[in-house]
Amino acid sequence: MRITISKNSLPLTLLTLLAALLASGFSHASGQARPPVPEEDTQIWNDIVAAVALGKEVDFNLFNTLRGGRDVTHLIDRRVGAGFSFRAGKYLKQPSDFLTLASWFLNISTRPVEGRKGNETRLHFNATLRYLFKKIAVSDRNQFEHRIRFPQSTTRYRNRFQIEYPARLSDRQFGVFTSDEVFYDWSVDDFVRNRFVAGVTRRFNKHFTGDLYYMRQNDSRSRPGDLHVIGVAYRIRFL
Repeated sequence: MRITISKNSLPLTLLTLLAALLASGFSHASGQARPPVPEEDTQIWNDIVAAVALGKEVDFNLFNTLRGGRDVTHLIDRRVGAGFSFRAGKYLKQPSDFLTLASWFLNISTRPVEGRKGNETRLHFNATLRYLFKKIAVSDRNQFEHRIRFPQSTTRYRNRFQIEYPARLSDRQFGVFTSDEVFYDWSVDDFVRNRFVAGVTRRFNKHFTGDLYYMRQNDSRSRPGDLHVIGVAYRIRFL
Protein backbone atom coordinates (compact mmCIF):
# COMPACT_ATOMS: atom_id res chain seq x y z
CA MET A 1 0.00 0.00 0.00
CA ARG A 2 1.34 3.44 -0.96
CA ILE A 3 0.53 6.64 0.94
CA THR A 4 0.40 9.81 -1.10
CA ILE A 5 0.55 13.35 0.27
CA SER A 6 -1.01 16.10 -1.80
CA LYS A 7 0.60 19.50 -2.18
CA ASN A 8 -2.22 21.14 -0.25
CA SER A 9 -1.83 18.83 2.75
CA LEU A 10 2.02 19.01 2.84
CA PRO A 11 2.29 22.04 5.19
CA LEU A 12 -0.22 20.54 7.60
CA THR A 13 1.63 17.22 7.56
CA LEU A 14 5.00 18.89 8.30
CA LEU A 15 3.47 20.88 11.17
CA THR A 16 2.00 17.67 12.59
CA LEU A 17 5.37 15.91 12.43
CA LEU A 18 7.15 18.91 14.00
CA ALA A 19 4.62 19.07 16.84
CA ALA A 20 5.07 15.35 17.47
CA LEU A 21 8.86 15.72 17.61
CA LEU A 22 8.64 18.66 20.00
CA ALA A 23 6.20 16.84 22.24
CA SER A 24 8.51 13.83 22.30
CA GLY A 25 11.47 16.04 23.22
CA PHE A 26 9.62 17.80 26.01
CA SER A 27 8.36 14.49 27.36
CA HIS A 28 11.92 13.12 27.38
CA ALA A 29 13.30 16.24 29.08
CA SER A 30 10.60 16.30 31.74
CA GLY A 31 11.23 12.63 32.43
CA GLN A 32 14.89 13.35 33.27
CA ALA A 33 15.11 14.23 36.94
CA ARG A 34 17.80 16.65 38.08
CA PRO A 35 20.70 14.90 39.78
CA PRO A 36 20.46 15.08 43.58
CA VAL A 37 22.50 17.75 45.35
CA PRO A 38 25.41 16.00 47.10
CA GLU A 39 25.68 16.24 50.85
CA GLU A 40 29.50 16.36 50.81
CA ASP A 41 32.07 18.26 48.75
CA THR A 42 35.82 18.91 48.55
CA GLN A 43 36.75 22.57 48.09
CA ILE A 44 39.60 25.09 47.95
CA TRP A 45 39.16 28.53 49.55
CA ASN A 46 41.27 31.60 48.79
CA ASP A 47 40.88 34.72 50.93
CA ILE A 48 42.61 38.10 50.74
CA VAL A 49 42.17 40.81 53.37
CA ALA A 50 43.80 44.19 52.75
CA ALA A 51 43.88 46.49 55.77
CA VAL A 52 44.58 50.22 55.54
CA ALA A 53 45.55 51.79 58.86
CA LEU A 54 43.50 54.91 59.57
CA GLY A 55 45.15 55.35 62.97
CA LYS A 56 46.80 53.32 65.70
CA GLU A 57 43.55 51.55 66.54
CA VAL A 58 41.31 51.79 63.44
CA ASP A 59 41.65 49.92 60.13
CA PHE A 60 39.66 50.05 56.90
CA ASN A 61 39.46 46.52 55.45
CA LEU A 62 38.80 45.17 51.96
CA PHE A 63 37.81 41.53 51.45
CA ASN A 64 37.95 39.23 48.44
CA THR A 65 37.22 35.49 48.39
CA LEU A 66 37.16 32.84 45.67
CA ARG A 67 36.09 29.27 46.37
CA GLY A 68 36.44 26.26 44.11
CA GLY A 69 34.11 23.33 44.64
CA ARG A 70 32.29 20.38 43.07
CA ASP A 71 35.40 18.37 43.93
CA VAL A 72 37.58 21.39 43.01
CA THR A 73 36.40 21.54 39.38
CA HIS A 74 34.31 24.76 39.32
CA LEU A 75 34.32 28.26 40.76
CA ILE A 76 31.32 28.10 43.11
CA ASP A 77 31.62 31.16 45.36
CA ARG A 78 32.74 34.76 44.91
CA ARG A 79 32.74 37.33 47.75
CA VAL A 80 33.75 40.98 47.95
CA GLY A 81 33.26 43.41 50.79
CA ALA A 82 34.57 46.19 52.98
CA GLY A 83 34.38 47.36 56.59
CA PHE A 84 36.14 48.72 59.65
CA SER A 85 37.86 47.24 62.70
CA PHE A 86 38.74 48.89 66.00
CA ARG A 87 41.39 47.49 68.33
CA ALA A 88 40.75 48.39 71.96
CA GLY A 89 43.85 46.90 73.59
CA LYS A 90 44.55 49.85 75.84
CA TYR A 91 41.30 49.24 77.72
CA LEU A 92 42.48 45.85 79.02
CA LYS A 93 44.86 45.13 81.88
CA GLN A 94 47.69 43.47 79.92
CA PRO A 95 49.31 45.11 76.85
CA SER A 96 49.44 41.71 75.13
CA ASP A 97 45.67 41.27 75.47
CA PHE A 98 43.21 43.08 73.24
CA LEU A 99 39.60 43.45 72.24
CA THR A 100 38.77 43.92 68.56
CA LEU A 101 35.41 45.23 67.34
CA ALA A 102 34.66 44.88 63.63
CA SER A 103 31.79 45.57 61.23
CA TRP A 104 31.63 44.94 57.48
CA PHE A 105 29.43 43.85 54.57
CA LEU A 106 29.88 41.17 51.93
CA ASN A 107 28.30 40.66 48.52
CA ILE A 108 28.15 36.95 47.74
CA SER A 109 27.43 35.06 44.50
CA THR A 110 27.27 31.27 44.61
CA ARG A 111 26.83 28.32 42.25
CA PRO A 112 27.02 25.32 44.58
CA VAL A 113 25.72 22.89 41.94
CA GLU A 114 24.87 22.99 38.23
CA GLY A 115 21.72 24.99 37.53
CA ARG A 116 21.49 26.54 40.98
CA LYS A 117 22.55 30.12 41.74
CA GLY A 118 22.46 32.27 44.84
CA ASN A 119 23.04 35.93 45.62
CA GLU A 120 23.00 37.65 48.98
CA THR A 121 24.38 40.54 51.00
CA ARG A 122 25.67 39.96 54.52
CA LEU A 123 26.08 42.46 57.32
CA HIS A 124 28.57 41.41 60.01
CA PHE A 125 29.43 42.57 63.49
CA ASN A 126 31.86 40.80 65.79
CA ALA A 127 33.81 41.21 69.01
CA THR A 128 37.00 39.21 69.56
CA LEU A 129 38.77 38.85 72.90
CA ARG A 130 42.38 37.64 72.78
CA TYR A 131 44.52 36.69 75.76
CA LEU A 132 48.18 35.69 75.88
CA PHE A 133 49.23 33.01 78.39
CA LYS A 134 53.04 32.94 78.14
CA LYS A 135 53.46 31.86 74.48
CA ILE A 136 49.95 30.55 73.89
CA ALA A 137 47.37 32.98 72.49
CA VAL A 138 43.70 32.17 73.14
CA SER A 139 40.92 34.08 71.39
CA ASP A 140 37.14 33.95 71.45
CA ARG A 141 35.18 35.57 68.62
CA ASN A 142 31.46 36.33 68.91
CA GLN A 143 29.92 37.24 65.58
CA PHE A 144 26.45 38.19 64.36
CA GLU A 145 25.62 38.15 60.65
CA HIS A 146 22.42 39.23 58.93
CA ARG A 147 21.87 37.53 55.57
CA ILE A 148 19.81 39.60 53.12
CA ARG A 149 18.56 37.20 50.48
CA PHE A 150 15.46 35.98 48.59
CA PRO A 151 12.95 34.72 49.62
CA GLN A 152 13.82 35.03 53.34
CA SER A 153 16.47 37.00 55.21
CA THR A 154 18.00 35.31 58.24
CA THR A 155 20.34 36.07 61.14
CA ARG A 156 23.03 33.81 62.57
CA TYR A 157 25.28 33.84 65.61
CA ARG A 158 28.77 32.37 65.36
CA ASN A 159 31.22 31.59 68.15
CA ARG A 160 34.82 30.65 67.36
CA PHE A 161 37.37 29.55 69.97
CA GLN A 162 40.98 29.55 68.72
CA ILE A 163 44.41 28.62 70.11
CA GLU A 164 47.67 29.83 68.56
CA TYR A 165 51.25 28.84 69.36
CA PRO A 166 54.38 30.44 67.87
CA ALA A 167 57.15 28.29 66.37
CA ARG A 168 60.39 28.72 64.46
CA LEU A 169 61.63 26.70 61.51
CA SER A 170 64.96 27.47 59.81
CA ASP A 171 65.07 30.89 61.51
CA ARG A 172 61.72 31.82 60.03
CA GLN A 173 58.72 32.86 62.09
CA PHE A 174 55.82 30.42 61.96
CA GLY A 175 52.81 29.65 64.08
CA VAL A 176 50.35 26.81 64.42
CA PHE A 177 46.69 27.27 65.24
CA THR A 178 43.48 25.33 65.71
CA SER A 179 39.90 26.50 66.16
CA ASP A 180 36.34 25.32 66.45
CA GLU A 181 33.32 27.41 65.43
CA VAL A 182 29.60 26.79 65.93
CA PHE A 183 26.70 28.47 64.07
CA TYR A 184 23.27 29.17 65.52
CA ASP A 185 20.53 30.12 63.03
CA TRP A 186 17.49 31.96 64.39
CA SER A 187 15.37 31.06 61.36
CA VAL A 188 15.32 27.43 62.51
CA ASP A 189 16.18 27.99 66.20
CA ASP A 190 18.99 25.47 66.08
CA PHE A 191 22.76 24.99 65.91
CA VAL A 192 23.18 24.18 62.24
CA ARG A 193 26.92 24.13 61.53
CA ASN A 194 30.30 23.31 63.04
CA ARG A 195 33.74 24.10 61.62
CA PHE A 196 37.01 22.62 62.86
CA VAL A 197 40.22 24.19 61.53
CA ALA A 198 43.92 23.34 61.92
CA GLY A 199 46.70 25.17 60.13
CA VAL A 200 49.97 27.07 60.06
CA THR A 201 50.66 30.76 59.69
CA ARG A 202 53.76 32.62 58.55
CA ARG A 203 54.56 36.28 58.91
CA PHE A 204 56.76 37.25 55.98
CA ASN A 205 57.17 40.84 57.14
CA LYS A 206 55.19 43.51 58.98
CA HIS A 207 52.99 44.01 55.91
CA PHE A 208 52.26 40.45 54.78
CA THR A 209 51.03 37.31 56.56
CA GLY A 210 49.75 34.04 55.10
CA ASP A 211 47.80 31.07 56.48
CA LEU A 212 47.50 27.53 55.15
CA TYR A 213 44.86 25.36 56.79
CA TYR A 214 42.55 22.37 56.62
CA MET A 215 38.89 22.76 57.59
CA ARG A 216 36.21 20.17 58.23
CA GLN A 217 32.65 21.48 58.14
CA ASN A 218 29.54 19.60 59.23
CA ASP A 219 26.17 21.16 58.40
CA SER A 220 22.74 19.65 59.00
CA ARG A 221 20.84 22.09 56.75
CA SER A 222 22.88 23.17 53.71
CA ARG A 223 23.56 21.05 50.63
CA PRO A 224 26.38 20.42 50.15
CA GLY A 225 27.01 21.04 53.85
CA ASP A 226 29.68 18.55 54.88
CA LEU A 227 32.94 19.90 53.47
CA HIS A 228 36.62 19.06 53.29
CA VAL A 229 38.44 22.34 52.61
CA ILE A 230 42.05 23.30 51.94
CA GLY A 231 42.31 27.04 52.48
CA VAL A 232 44.81 29.83 51.93
CA ALA A 233 44.35 33.24 53.54
CA TYR A 234 46.51 36.32 52.87
CA ARG A 235 46.53 39.41 55.04
CA ILE A 236 48.10 42.59 53.68
CA ARG A 237 48.48 45.63 55.92
CA PHE A 238 49.28 49.13 54.71
CA LEU A 239 50.60 51.32 57.52
